[in-house]
Amino acid sequence: MDFLVLFLFYLASVLMGLVLICVCSKTHSLKGLARGGAQVRMILGCIIQFLQEETPMNKPCLFSFRNHTFIVLHLVLQGMVYTEYTWEVFGYCQELEFSLYYLLLPYLLLVVNLFFFTLTCVTNPGIITKANELLFLHVYEFDEVMFPKNVRCSTCDLRKPARSKHCSVCNWCVHRFDHHCVWVNNCIGAWNIRYFLIYLLTLTASAATVAIVSTTFLVHLVVMSDLYQETYIDDLGHLRVMDTVFLIQYLFLTFPRIVFMLGFVVVLSFLLGGYLLFVLYLAATNQTTNEWYRGDWAWCQRCPLVAWPPSAEPQVHRNIHSHGLRSNLQEIFLPAFPCHERKKQE
Repeated sequence: MDFLVLFLFYLASVLMGLVLICVCSKTHSLKGLARGGAQVRMILGCIIQFLQEETPMNKPCLFSFRNHTFIVLHLVLQGMVYTEYTWEVFGYCQELEFSLYYLLLPYLLLVVNLFFFTLTCVTNPGIITKANELLFLHVYEFDEVMFPKNVRCSTCDLRKPARSKHCSVCNWCVHRFDHHCVWVNNCIGAWNIRYFLIYLLTLTASAATVAIVSTTFLVHLVVMSDLYQETYIDDLGHLRVMDTVFLIQYLFLTFPRIVFMLGFVVVLSFLLGGYLLFVLYLAATNQTTNEWYRGDWAWCQRCPLVAWPPSAEPQVHRNIHSHGLRSNLQEIFLPAFPCHERKKQE
């Protein structure tokens, strides 16, 4: 039981640390800490770039090319959770006469999630080619800070539209590039970001629903059997009333797979929930993950690892693409398609 408490404390500490890092890195009053974080990101970026390079002494790593490893892992983990839920939780809850609609909700969310997961995987994220290059150049305005005009991609030899980026994993430039997601083995761009949002929302909801149903079952079981009123004899021979720690230990020994699954989906729910809030914030403010990450890139101009001219002044990026919540969401869920615009021009 001590190991379980320490493990939960470790997970909580990691989560709190990640939250503090994300908050501090975007707080202007803590620029010194953010500059330190920027230096760490630069070092990590160099390491990742080195690992992705294919050299005689260094084979390409798992993240340097497209592969289906994480898709398989994603489906395996999801299958394991739902197998345990169906094998034990669903059966026990039926015996306790839980509402069938309540028990079937995780399956409904699973079907919707897999549908949008597939769409995210197979949908063209907005690949820029010679055919649609000129059309993409007129979609977004250049801010001349993060996205200057007349810049060509050194790999694709295409003019880079505003808000686009070359993906080193997929080896193509993507319109309104957000990030490359290994879990769907695809870039997230202008044309599949809407599917990714719904996929992430349903994945978070399904994990939370399984956690709620499993927790309700265990609590209902404890209440029905009056376990919280039971007594036990501790190691010193003293008679004690059942406390929370001993109760969790008893449930873990009685239903080990259910409690282990519950711990996994609870942690997963918090992780996915935090990331979902971050993605919704980006959607509401019309930012991409790539733009948010590069938003404080000007601080790196003062980084001692880079030999910038002493007269260079840091440039501040301003989001010129946000035009209100409704317009921002409409841009995500109703993106512009160059092929449609071409037909209109014809």
